[in-house]
Amino acid sequence: MSLEDSFVVNPEDSGVLVVNVSGVFSDSTGERSQYNIWLPGVGIAAVYGIIIIVGFIGNITLIKTCLLVKSMRTVPNLFLSSLALGDLLLLVTCAPVDASRYLVDEWLFGRVGCKLIAFIQLTSVGVSVFTLTALSADRYKAIVTPLDIHTSRATLSICLRAGLIWLLSVTLAIPEAVFSDLHTFTTSHANETFVSCGPYPHVGELHPKIHSTAFFLIFYIIPLFIISVYYCFIARSLVRSSEDLHAEGHLHLHKQIKSRKRLAKTVLVFVGLFAVCWLPSHVIYLYRSYHYKQVDPSLGHFIASVLARVLAFTNSCVNPFALYLMSKSFSKHFDKQLLCCAAPRRWYNQNSGRTNTTTV
Repeated sequence: MSLEDSFVVNPEDSGVLVVNVSGVFSDSTGERSQYNIWLPGVGIAAVYGIIIIVGFIGNITLIKTCLLVKSMRTVPNLFLSSLALGDLLLLVTCAPVDASRYLVDEWLFGRVGCKLIAFIQLTSVGVSVFTLTALSADRYKAIVTPLDIHTSRATLSICLRAGLIWLLSVTLAIPEAVFSDLHTFTTSHANETFVSCGPYPHVGELHPKIHSTAFFLIFYIIPLFIISVYYCFIARSLVRSSEDLHAEGHLHLHKQIKSRKRLAKTVLVFVGLFAVCWLPSHVIYLYRSYHYKQVDPSLGHFIASVLARVLAFTNSCVNPFALYLMSKSFSKHFDKQLLCCAAPRRWYNQNSGRTNTTTV
């Protein structure tokens, strides 16, 4: 999603306490700049901090669980590892930058930072939505042909598909890096100017409309439509299989189908989380793009914008915990991987205790 936020809250008008502090950045003349720190922004940044920490721990543990535990190296889990890697990239790069915009009233990362952050963010969003689409296709294939045997060649194919998803996401994000630049906006109510990072040339109203509409279609509407089609076929296949199979003589097949139905539900939950978490951000971005010359300074718009952004980044930290709640086998291995760092320390303390006892 674009890093541009065309909203302004004037602390002097709202009576909110603002603190002047010396920034750590210097301008081209070498003079140090004074930045305004908006105190409510500290609370917003703290929420971002919680999301980053929780998401970092959850996604790292998910990747370790899916890659290090042999029994967890399944097709869906390999895709989920790729998804977690994209979420991790978003949380450690874009989320801190997004949080900084609520602390100070200037863009701190320069023109290169504007291009790089926009590129990374769009890459991560692409990896998320395209991986969910690939997962839906995989679940459809698994349920339609439940007796297919998983082989090492299939694992190689999944890794190749995951790599192609990353390549596609990076390719689609290249124009974002090329066209993103710093733009100056002026508020009509106070005639104040502020600098923001925009993902398109600042030459008219057509470019933001094209960008926001294309972004909404490519990274939201079209993938969710494809996923919906796959799940319609999955539902139809499950209905037919329940009618055709009988309890006697097909116990193994019943168990296999039941297991893959559970996996299909898990993927559907991930898709639902993505759709819910990113929809408000898309809607607000479309609203701003189609009212490009009218900066909305209202408190309601500001609150809606903050909630939409926080919700979008929250999507990058909830998947590991959703999987934890839905899969007993994953939760068991997740706990082991999460606590593995504490085990060596506990072992060392026990040995130290034994050594001290012997010495005494």
